Amino acid sequence: MNTKDIKLIPQKRIMKFMDRELVLGERTLVMGILNVTPDSFSDGGDYTSVNIAVEHAKTMIREGADIIDIGGESSRPGHTRITAEEELSRVIPVIKRLSRETDAILSLDTIRSEVAEEAVKNGAHIINDIWGFHEDRKLADVAARYGTPVVLMHNHVGVEYDCDIMEAIKKFLMESVRIAKEAGVKDDMIILDPGLGGFGKTVEHNLEIMSRLGELRDLGYPVLIGTSRKSIIASILDVPPKDRDVGTSATTVLGVVQGMDIVRVHNVLINAQAAKVADAIIRRK
Repeated sequence: MNTKDIKLIPQKRIMKFMDRELVLGERTLVMGILNVTPDSFSDGGDYTSVNIAVEHAKTMIREGADIIDIGGESSRPGHTRITAEEELSRVIPVIKRLSRETDAILSLDTIRSEVAEEAVKNGAHIINDIWGFHEDRKLADVAARYGTPVVLMHNHVGVEYDCDIMEAIKKFLMESVRIAKEAGVKDDMIILDPGLGGFGKTVEHNLEIMSRLGELRDLGYPVLIGTSRKSIIASILDVPPKDRDVGTSATTVLGVVQGMDIVRVHNVLINAQAAKVADAIIRRK
């Protein structure tokens, strides 16, 4: 890690949307993962019941989640694609319940504009696209129409790049920003995500990205990272997914040190505590 990346304090920003407000830069925010899928790599099948999913979300909120990120289709390598109808049947009942029963900010992890629009109509507040508007550009139109914040993630087919990995990520993400703004998404509604994990990246790529996260802040947008239980942890600890939470918390702390705004995690309690301690040290002035 370069010494210039140490103690990069994020700029305070306030995102106002719908009836919500997201304050970035005062502390590291925690996004809790709620996969309502049968085949996600870590927790597939754990929360396919609406009641169980809602209760788990409420537990994450009590443990410190600022945002609940709901996903209805797995993005793990080799996953089976589903129809938009199936995705909607998984996520909409959960979104409806959580919007009625909690005050949480709800994010939808989807690559389909039709799913995003129905989700926003039913109570979702943020659109989280793992292809950064490169696949379904109508997602940008939905976000602009409803004034929702967006998380634009880097993704890539294969692991071969014709330039430095961070340069490739920045180029991709700035194209995502261009697509978003061209559709009418406001500049202050954009969050970037380098796409850590198996999204066209080797373990070495992921380690390199983690050591250079501070460079992403040069793009001028809040940054989210999602390392939770992923291959970068497995490559070091060689343990099954649900035993990777302590390792994940180490990457959370590294993210705080390098000025990340949001961490996306499965185990909220451990990572919220790790971020709180790191924030207290890094942001004390």
